[in-house]
Amino acid sequence: MRVNVSSHDLKVLDHKHHLHPFTDHGALGVDERRVITRADGVWLWDSDGNRLLDGMAGLWCVNVGHGRQEIGEAVRAQMSELSYYNTFFKTTHPPVIELSEMIADLAPDHMNMVFYGGSGSDANDTIFRLVRYYWDLMGKPEKKTIIARKNAYHGSTVAGASLGGMGGMHEQGDLPISGIHHIAQPYWFGEGMQSGMSEDEFGIWAARELARAIDEIGEDKIGAFIAEPIQGAGGVIIPPTTYWPEVSRILEERDILFVSDEVICGFGRTGEWFGADTYGTKPDLMAIAKGMTSGYLPMGGVIVSDRVADVLHEKGGEFYHGYTYSGHPAACAAAIANLTIMKREKLVDSVRDQIGPYFRERWLGLGDHPMVGEARMKGLVGALELIPDKKDLMKRFGDVGKVGTIARDHSFANGLVMRAVRDSLIISPPLTITEEETDELIARAHKTLDDAWSTVRKHGLA
Repeated sequence: MRVNVSSHDLKVLDHKHHLHPFTDHGALGVDERRVITRADGVWLWDSDGNRLLDGMAGLWCVNVGHGRQEIGEAVRAQMSELSYYNTFFKTTHPPVIELSEMIADLAPDHMNMVFYGGSGSDANDTIFRLVRYYWDLMGKPEKKTIIARKNAYHGSTVAGASLGGMGGMHEQGDLPISGIHHIAQPYWFGEGMQSGMSEDEFGIWAARELARAIDEIGEDKIGAFIAEPIQGAGGVIIPPTTYWPEVSRILEERDILFVSDEVICGFGRTGEWFGADTYGTKPDLMAIAKGMTSGYLPMGGVIVSDRVADVLHEKGGEFYHGYTYSGHPAACAAAIANLTIMKREKLVDSVRDQIGPYFRERWLGLGDHPMVGEARMKGLVGALELIPDKKDLMKRFGDVGKVGTIARDHSFANGLVMRAVRDSLIISPPLTITEEETDELIARAHKTLDDAWSTVRKHGLA
């Protein structure tokens, strides 16, 4: 890496040569860029010397915190022995065998096989193909439609973006592709409250939108229903408690596969190893990534149920699908070291029983702020809904997203990384965050709300 290069020069070079993901490049000025140069635990440092508390665990992924030398050493050791080999053509290697056994032990009892890729996006591309291949093998090739949810996020590849329900992504590239049907999301604060339904009533209504879609399209045409246990990029949409039991009931009565997208919720985020464990669902396929390696190396995959795997083994020929880096040895080594840390330090138990409840109590306290309409959290993932008038919870800011962006910018200025979705702030810190660090995060979040509220009133936005 280059040394003795000024922060400004780094930003200029980045401006000249680097196209960023999910970025308005025309609006991204040179000096608006942040160059992150170092990280440790829950803390980041940029090239200007600022220290920031990483409230988003990188991008929902650094579950064990930054700077874990144990993971780096495991990767170094693996690369010195076998830096790369593929898993095509009847070939395997020890790290992918060990990791597969480890994941199968952590997954729900009925899920014992893993297919690997490089990200959550390609995991959902794999799922798109696996669903259709499964029903072909079952002699029901007409079962091609996959039901998904509006405002869901399942990646940014063609199939992943199509499965997701975000209109902005669909507008670019003439998406979604055919064979995908979107239904309502279980977003009570944003959509259900206005209907006059209680949260529990809305949960039932949203779940039954699945049944209505099945009846409309025909069970004989539907291959699967895909959903995140908690919608992450959509704004941390935590479903009402009535939602998942009703969805499970609907699926149990029908011959349709259930896909749980665990890219964000998996590996401890919700206080169990998987969101499916938290909500008591029984997936046939689970997309995984992010927390599997805590982001130390790129890796994704699909955990496959016995129901699907048995059909592939007994009826299938060659499944014409895979990636050059499926089960990459170094990525497997990173995942093994990462999961070993999580088990040894009992991080999932801590999220469920210790730091999760402590963080939630402090986070929900921010709901008293005059600009917060709702504070919500599950495990260590949460959101603050920003509104202009606390006396009228149904009232919203006029230019959707403007106030959220203002609040996010204040958050960075206050040394706290939070993400804005529409007019909400979302949080997803490393699972290793301490009570003292939680208190610091909450203090910075509170100052962010105060600063944003002052800006909002100054400019007549509320």
